[in-house]
Amino acid sequence: MRRLGFLLRPGWLALGVVVVAFTYLAFTVLAPWQLGKNTETSRENSQIAHSLTADPVPVTTLLPDQDSAAPDARWRRVTATGHYLADKQVLVRMRVIDGQPAFEVLAPFVVDGGPTVLVNRGFVRPQQGSQVPPIPPPPAETVSVTARLRNPEGVAPGKEPLVGDGFPQVYTIDTGQVSDLTGVPLTGTYLQLVDDQPGGLGVLNLPQLDAGPFLSYGIQWIAFGIFAPIALGYFAYAELRARRRERDAAATPPQTVEEKLADRYGRRR
Repeated sequence: MRRLGFLLRPGWLALGVVVVAFTYLAFTVLAPWQLGKNTETSRENSQIAHSLTADPVPVTTLLPDQDSAAPDARWRRVTATGHYLADKQVLVRMRVIDGQPAFEVLAPFVVDGGPTVLVNRGFVRPQQGSQVPPIPPPPAETVSVTARLRNPEGVAPGKEPLVGDGFPQVYTIDTGQVSDLTGVPLTGTYLQLVDDQPGGLGVLNLPQLDAGPFLSYGIQWIAFGIFAPIALGYFAYAELRARRRERDAAATPPQTVEEKLADRYGRRR
């Protein structure tokens, strides 16, 4: 045990703490984070693929009342008949669509015989950098629309809603926040119009079915978590071997002059 006493020195103790902390984070935070994102992306890709072949259903089958939400039916196509509340529109600012800035336009939609849902009409491009362009109003009459179910994004921390160019503006699509701004009760899930719909603007395309690098990143963090303590053990073993060689060299008595001469000339002969 005395031979391992060097491991109790401050430098080795600090290195050990770093390795233990890194290994703990790799297995409990970093790897689960990436693997969780892979699971979420795979589930979303599955929902998108299913929505491409499934027939649209009435929105009231999935959102029957005002307090309902359908988080597991994300991207499913639904149909709804009702009317827009054109005077309650809200803009989502600082969006990037096809690599360019945009506003997304939200409007409550009162479903006949059903709840009021938030509808994402699509996007418009800003004018002169960041100004809201003229936005065509949605139809005033009763219309039927086809849309996809979407889950709210949550409220952006530290970014409060504002009013600009005559519209309330938010930074994310959160049905609770929009409900508070407009005073209109909304379902937890909102709708995103497909192309060629009454009240539709620029069409928001489906995400690409790409699983991304999250699985490989998760595996890499697991590998790093395994490698770190192994590397620490190797360095400790190398240090122990070096100290052992030094100790053996110190224990060997030095040669006399006669012994050195004998070794030298004896090797020459």
